Amino acid sequence: MATTSRRTFLQQTGAGVLAAGLSTKLKAAGANERVRWGLVGCGQRGRWFFEQADYVCDPDQRRLAVAAEASGVNSDHAVTDMRRILDDPTIDAVVIAAPDHWHAPAAILACEAGKHVYVEKPCSHNFREAQLLLKAARDNKVVVQHGTQQRSTPFTIEAIQKLHEGVIGDVLVAKAWNIQQRDNIGFAQPSSAPPEVDYDLWVGPAEMVPFQTNRFHSDWHWWYNFGTGDIGNDGAHEIDYARWGLGIDALPSKVVALGGKYFYNDAQQFPDTATCIFEYPGKDGGAPRQLVFEMLLWSKNYPLNCDSGVEYFGTAGKMFLSKRGKMLIYDDKNRVVEDKRAEKDDPLLHLNDFVDAIRTGRKPNADILEGFRSVALIHLANIAVRTGRSLEFDSATEQITNDHSANALLSRTYREGGHWAKPKGA
Repeated sequence: MATTSRRTFLQQTGAGVLAAGLSTKLKAAGANERVRWGLVGCGQRGRWFFEQADYVCDPDQRRLAVAAEASGVNSDHAVTDMRRILDDPTIDAVVIAAPDHWHAPAAILACEAGKHVYVEKPCSHNFREAQLLLKAARDNKVVVQHGTQQRSTPFTIEAIQKLHEGVIGDVLVAKAWNIQQRDNIGFAQPSSAPPEVDYDLWVGPAEMVPFQTNRFHSDWHWWYNFGTGDIGNDGAHEIDYARWGLGIDALPSKVVALGGKYFYNDAQQFPDTATCIFEYPGKDGGAPRQLVFEMLLWSKNYPLNCDSGVEYFGTAGKMFLSKRGKMLIYDDKNRVVEDKRAEKDDPLLHLNDFVDAIRTGRKPNADILEGFRSVALIHLANIAVRTGRSLEFDSATEQITNDHSANALLSRTYREGGHWAKPKGA
């Protein structure tokens, strides 16, 4: 078990800078020149980033107008095509808050343009795109921050450090969950896109399908062509800090997942119920590790009165941790030895960490390598549920070895005839 001091850990993660009062403005502590950046995607997640954007970009003119007014940019810097941002040499960084199918293609193009990137979770629509994004970040020597904000939350950072220091012994199992009541998206027929929407641009490199109201704004999450389901949506957070607490810096060797649409009768393609298990081989002769993720999208009967969280099981106790600001530590006799709560964190802490990483040259708290390792679990879980088969995964070749059809789902089919945003090598 590592014995890194908490002070060193906070410094390594950047939380020391954040806790010291780094401004919520996009400026690193002590720096005089503001980082100039563009925002791609002005919907629900994009709203967090309006305040100081130098460009805003969205194919929906209504959303674009709202973003332009909130950001105070002129009409020349409110664009529908992200290439306008990438071509501007004065722009230092890009925030990608578009739908999942645009995350990696847009982020890769930004890396290749020499821009630093903050990409929302999950960083890719599929496993192959995550590989290509990691490579683009390293090849172009740019900072890429993954939008798993718990990596910059002091409360979570300190809890994870306690695990790494051995507060519950050797952590062998992490059990994460996402339980909530989602809406039924119903059924719909193809129709014309709203006149203010450039639907061709919105679809981008994905397979072209007709516009449909229940697979557009927000509802795109639940379609194979555009989203990653709720395993990749809200589950991305719990899966990430579950793996972080386990101390795993590798990919799994086995994936087992069961699930489906147990409750909703609607058009969505992803499951509303799933149980996913990942096994990691022991390191240096040590014990294997197991990560479990459970998802119910039709219930409000939360474990430990929390809609999302992780229980870590160690050889000397247990920890419960939630992004809702709750932590409980139990000894090996199931007695609570610590009960801690946190106030809601500033949502811009993670973005500030990104800017500070640009200024200092250090890796950000959620470096794209960590994003790659966590979203790999999302994609493998979705493949296992979709195929109904257990997967054997070779972490050296990064291939599924026991099922050719499942292995083919590590990538995707792109738009017929090609598209300028399709990643090279995809």
